[in-house]
Amino acid sequence: MRPSEAAAPAFLRLAAHPLRWKLLAELAASDYRVRELVQRVGQPQNLVSYHLRLLRGAGLVTARRSSFDARDSYYHLDLERCAHGLADAGGALHPALRLAPVPSPLPPSPTRTARRPAVLFACTGNSARSPIAEALLRHRTDGQVDVTSAGSHPRPGIHGDAVQVLREQHGVDISGQRPRHLETLLGRRFDYVISLCDKVREVCPEFGAGRSGLVHWSIPDPTATTGSGPAGHPAFVRTAAEIDTRIRYLVPLLVATPQEVKQ
Repeated sequence: MRPSEAAAPAFLRLAAHPLRWKLLAELAASDYRVRELVQRVGQPQNLVSYHLRLLRGAGLVTARRSSFDARDSYYHLDLERCAHGLADAGGALHPALRLAPVPSPLPPSPTRTARRPAVLFACTGNSARSPIAEALLRHRTDGQVDVTSAGSHPRPGIHGDAVQVLREQHGVDISGQRPRHLETLLGRRFDYVISLCDKVREVCPEFGAGRSGLVHWSIPDPTATTGSGPAGHPAFVRTAAEIDTRIRYLVPLLVATPQEVKQ
């Protein structure tokens, strides 16, 4: 078979459809429920659901039951798989077009004319998911992002497994950190407010972020219990790994969107 007769890579065949591309673009920014995607792309729910099934079948999109309302599911775009799909598509056209992973750049050092971007991570207890995200973003940006975390119903302390996973796998120590309430941050403005919990998404204030700065990551609570008992340490390892992947793809957005433009 001559190269010109080769079929287009699967990723391109999926992403080239106008509606699927819109769905990918929306999910690249945040996790959403079907009814929210229907509103954002302006298409009937049955059509949106059909194309979401195709994207899920290809592994580009995953779905998780909402912890706020189990009748709902949040859809999430696997950016890592998309990156590999794009790289493979380039290589299929010509070897020189195979894209190599690009390290996430650090934000520029603050100057007198540009302040640090401000990011708030929120979950219910502020004892696991949101402090993990706070610590990893601060670590990956060398403290050049103004980042904090809080909860709607903060626990008495940071979960021990969250402390252990961050220390052992990322060299970050949050043992001295204490959960805080979202209300203690009222009056502050954030460029991005990122909820990591389906329940807190329903009650979290905007903190001046506006629509473009409100992001949702639907991540299961690693402290939740199962029928056989506590989820345990492995759940925290999985949670930290997923959050770290999302953080790596967040950093370029903080760099690419100067604060003078967002305000």
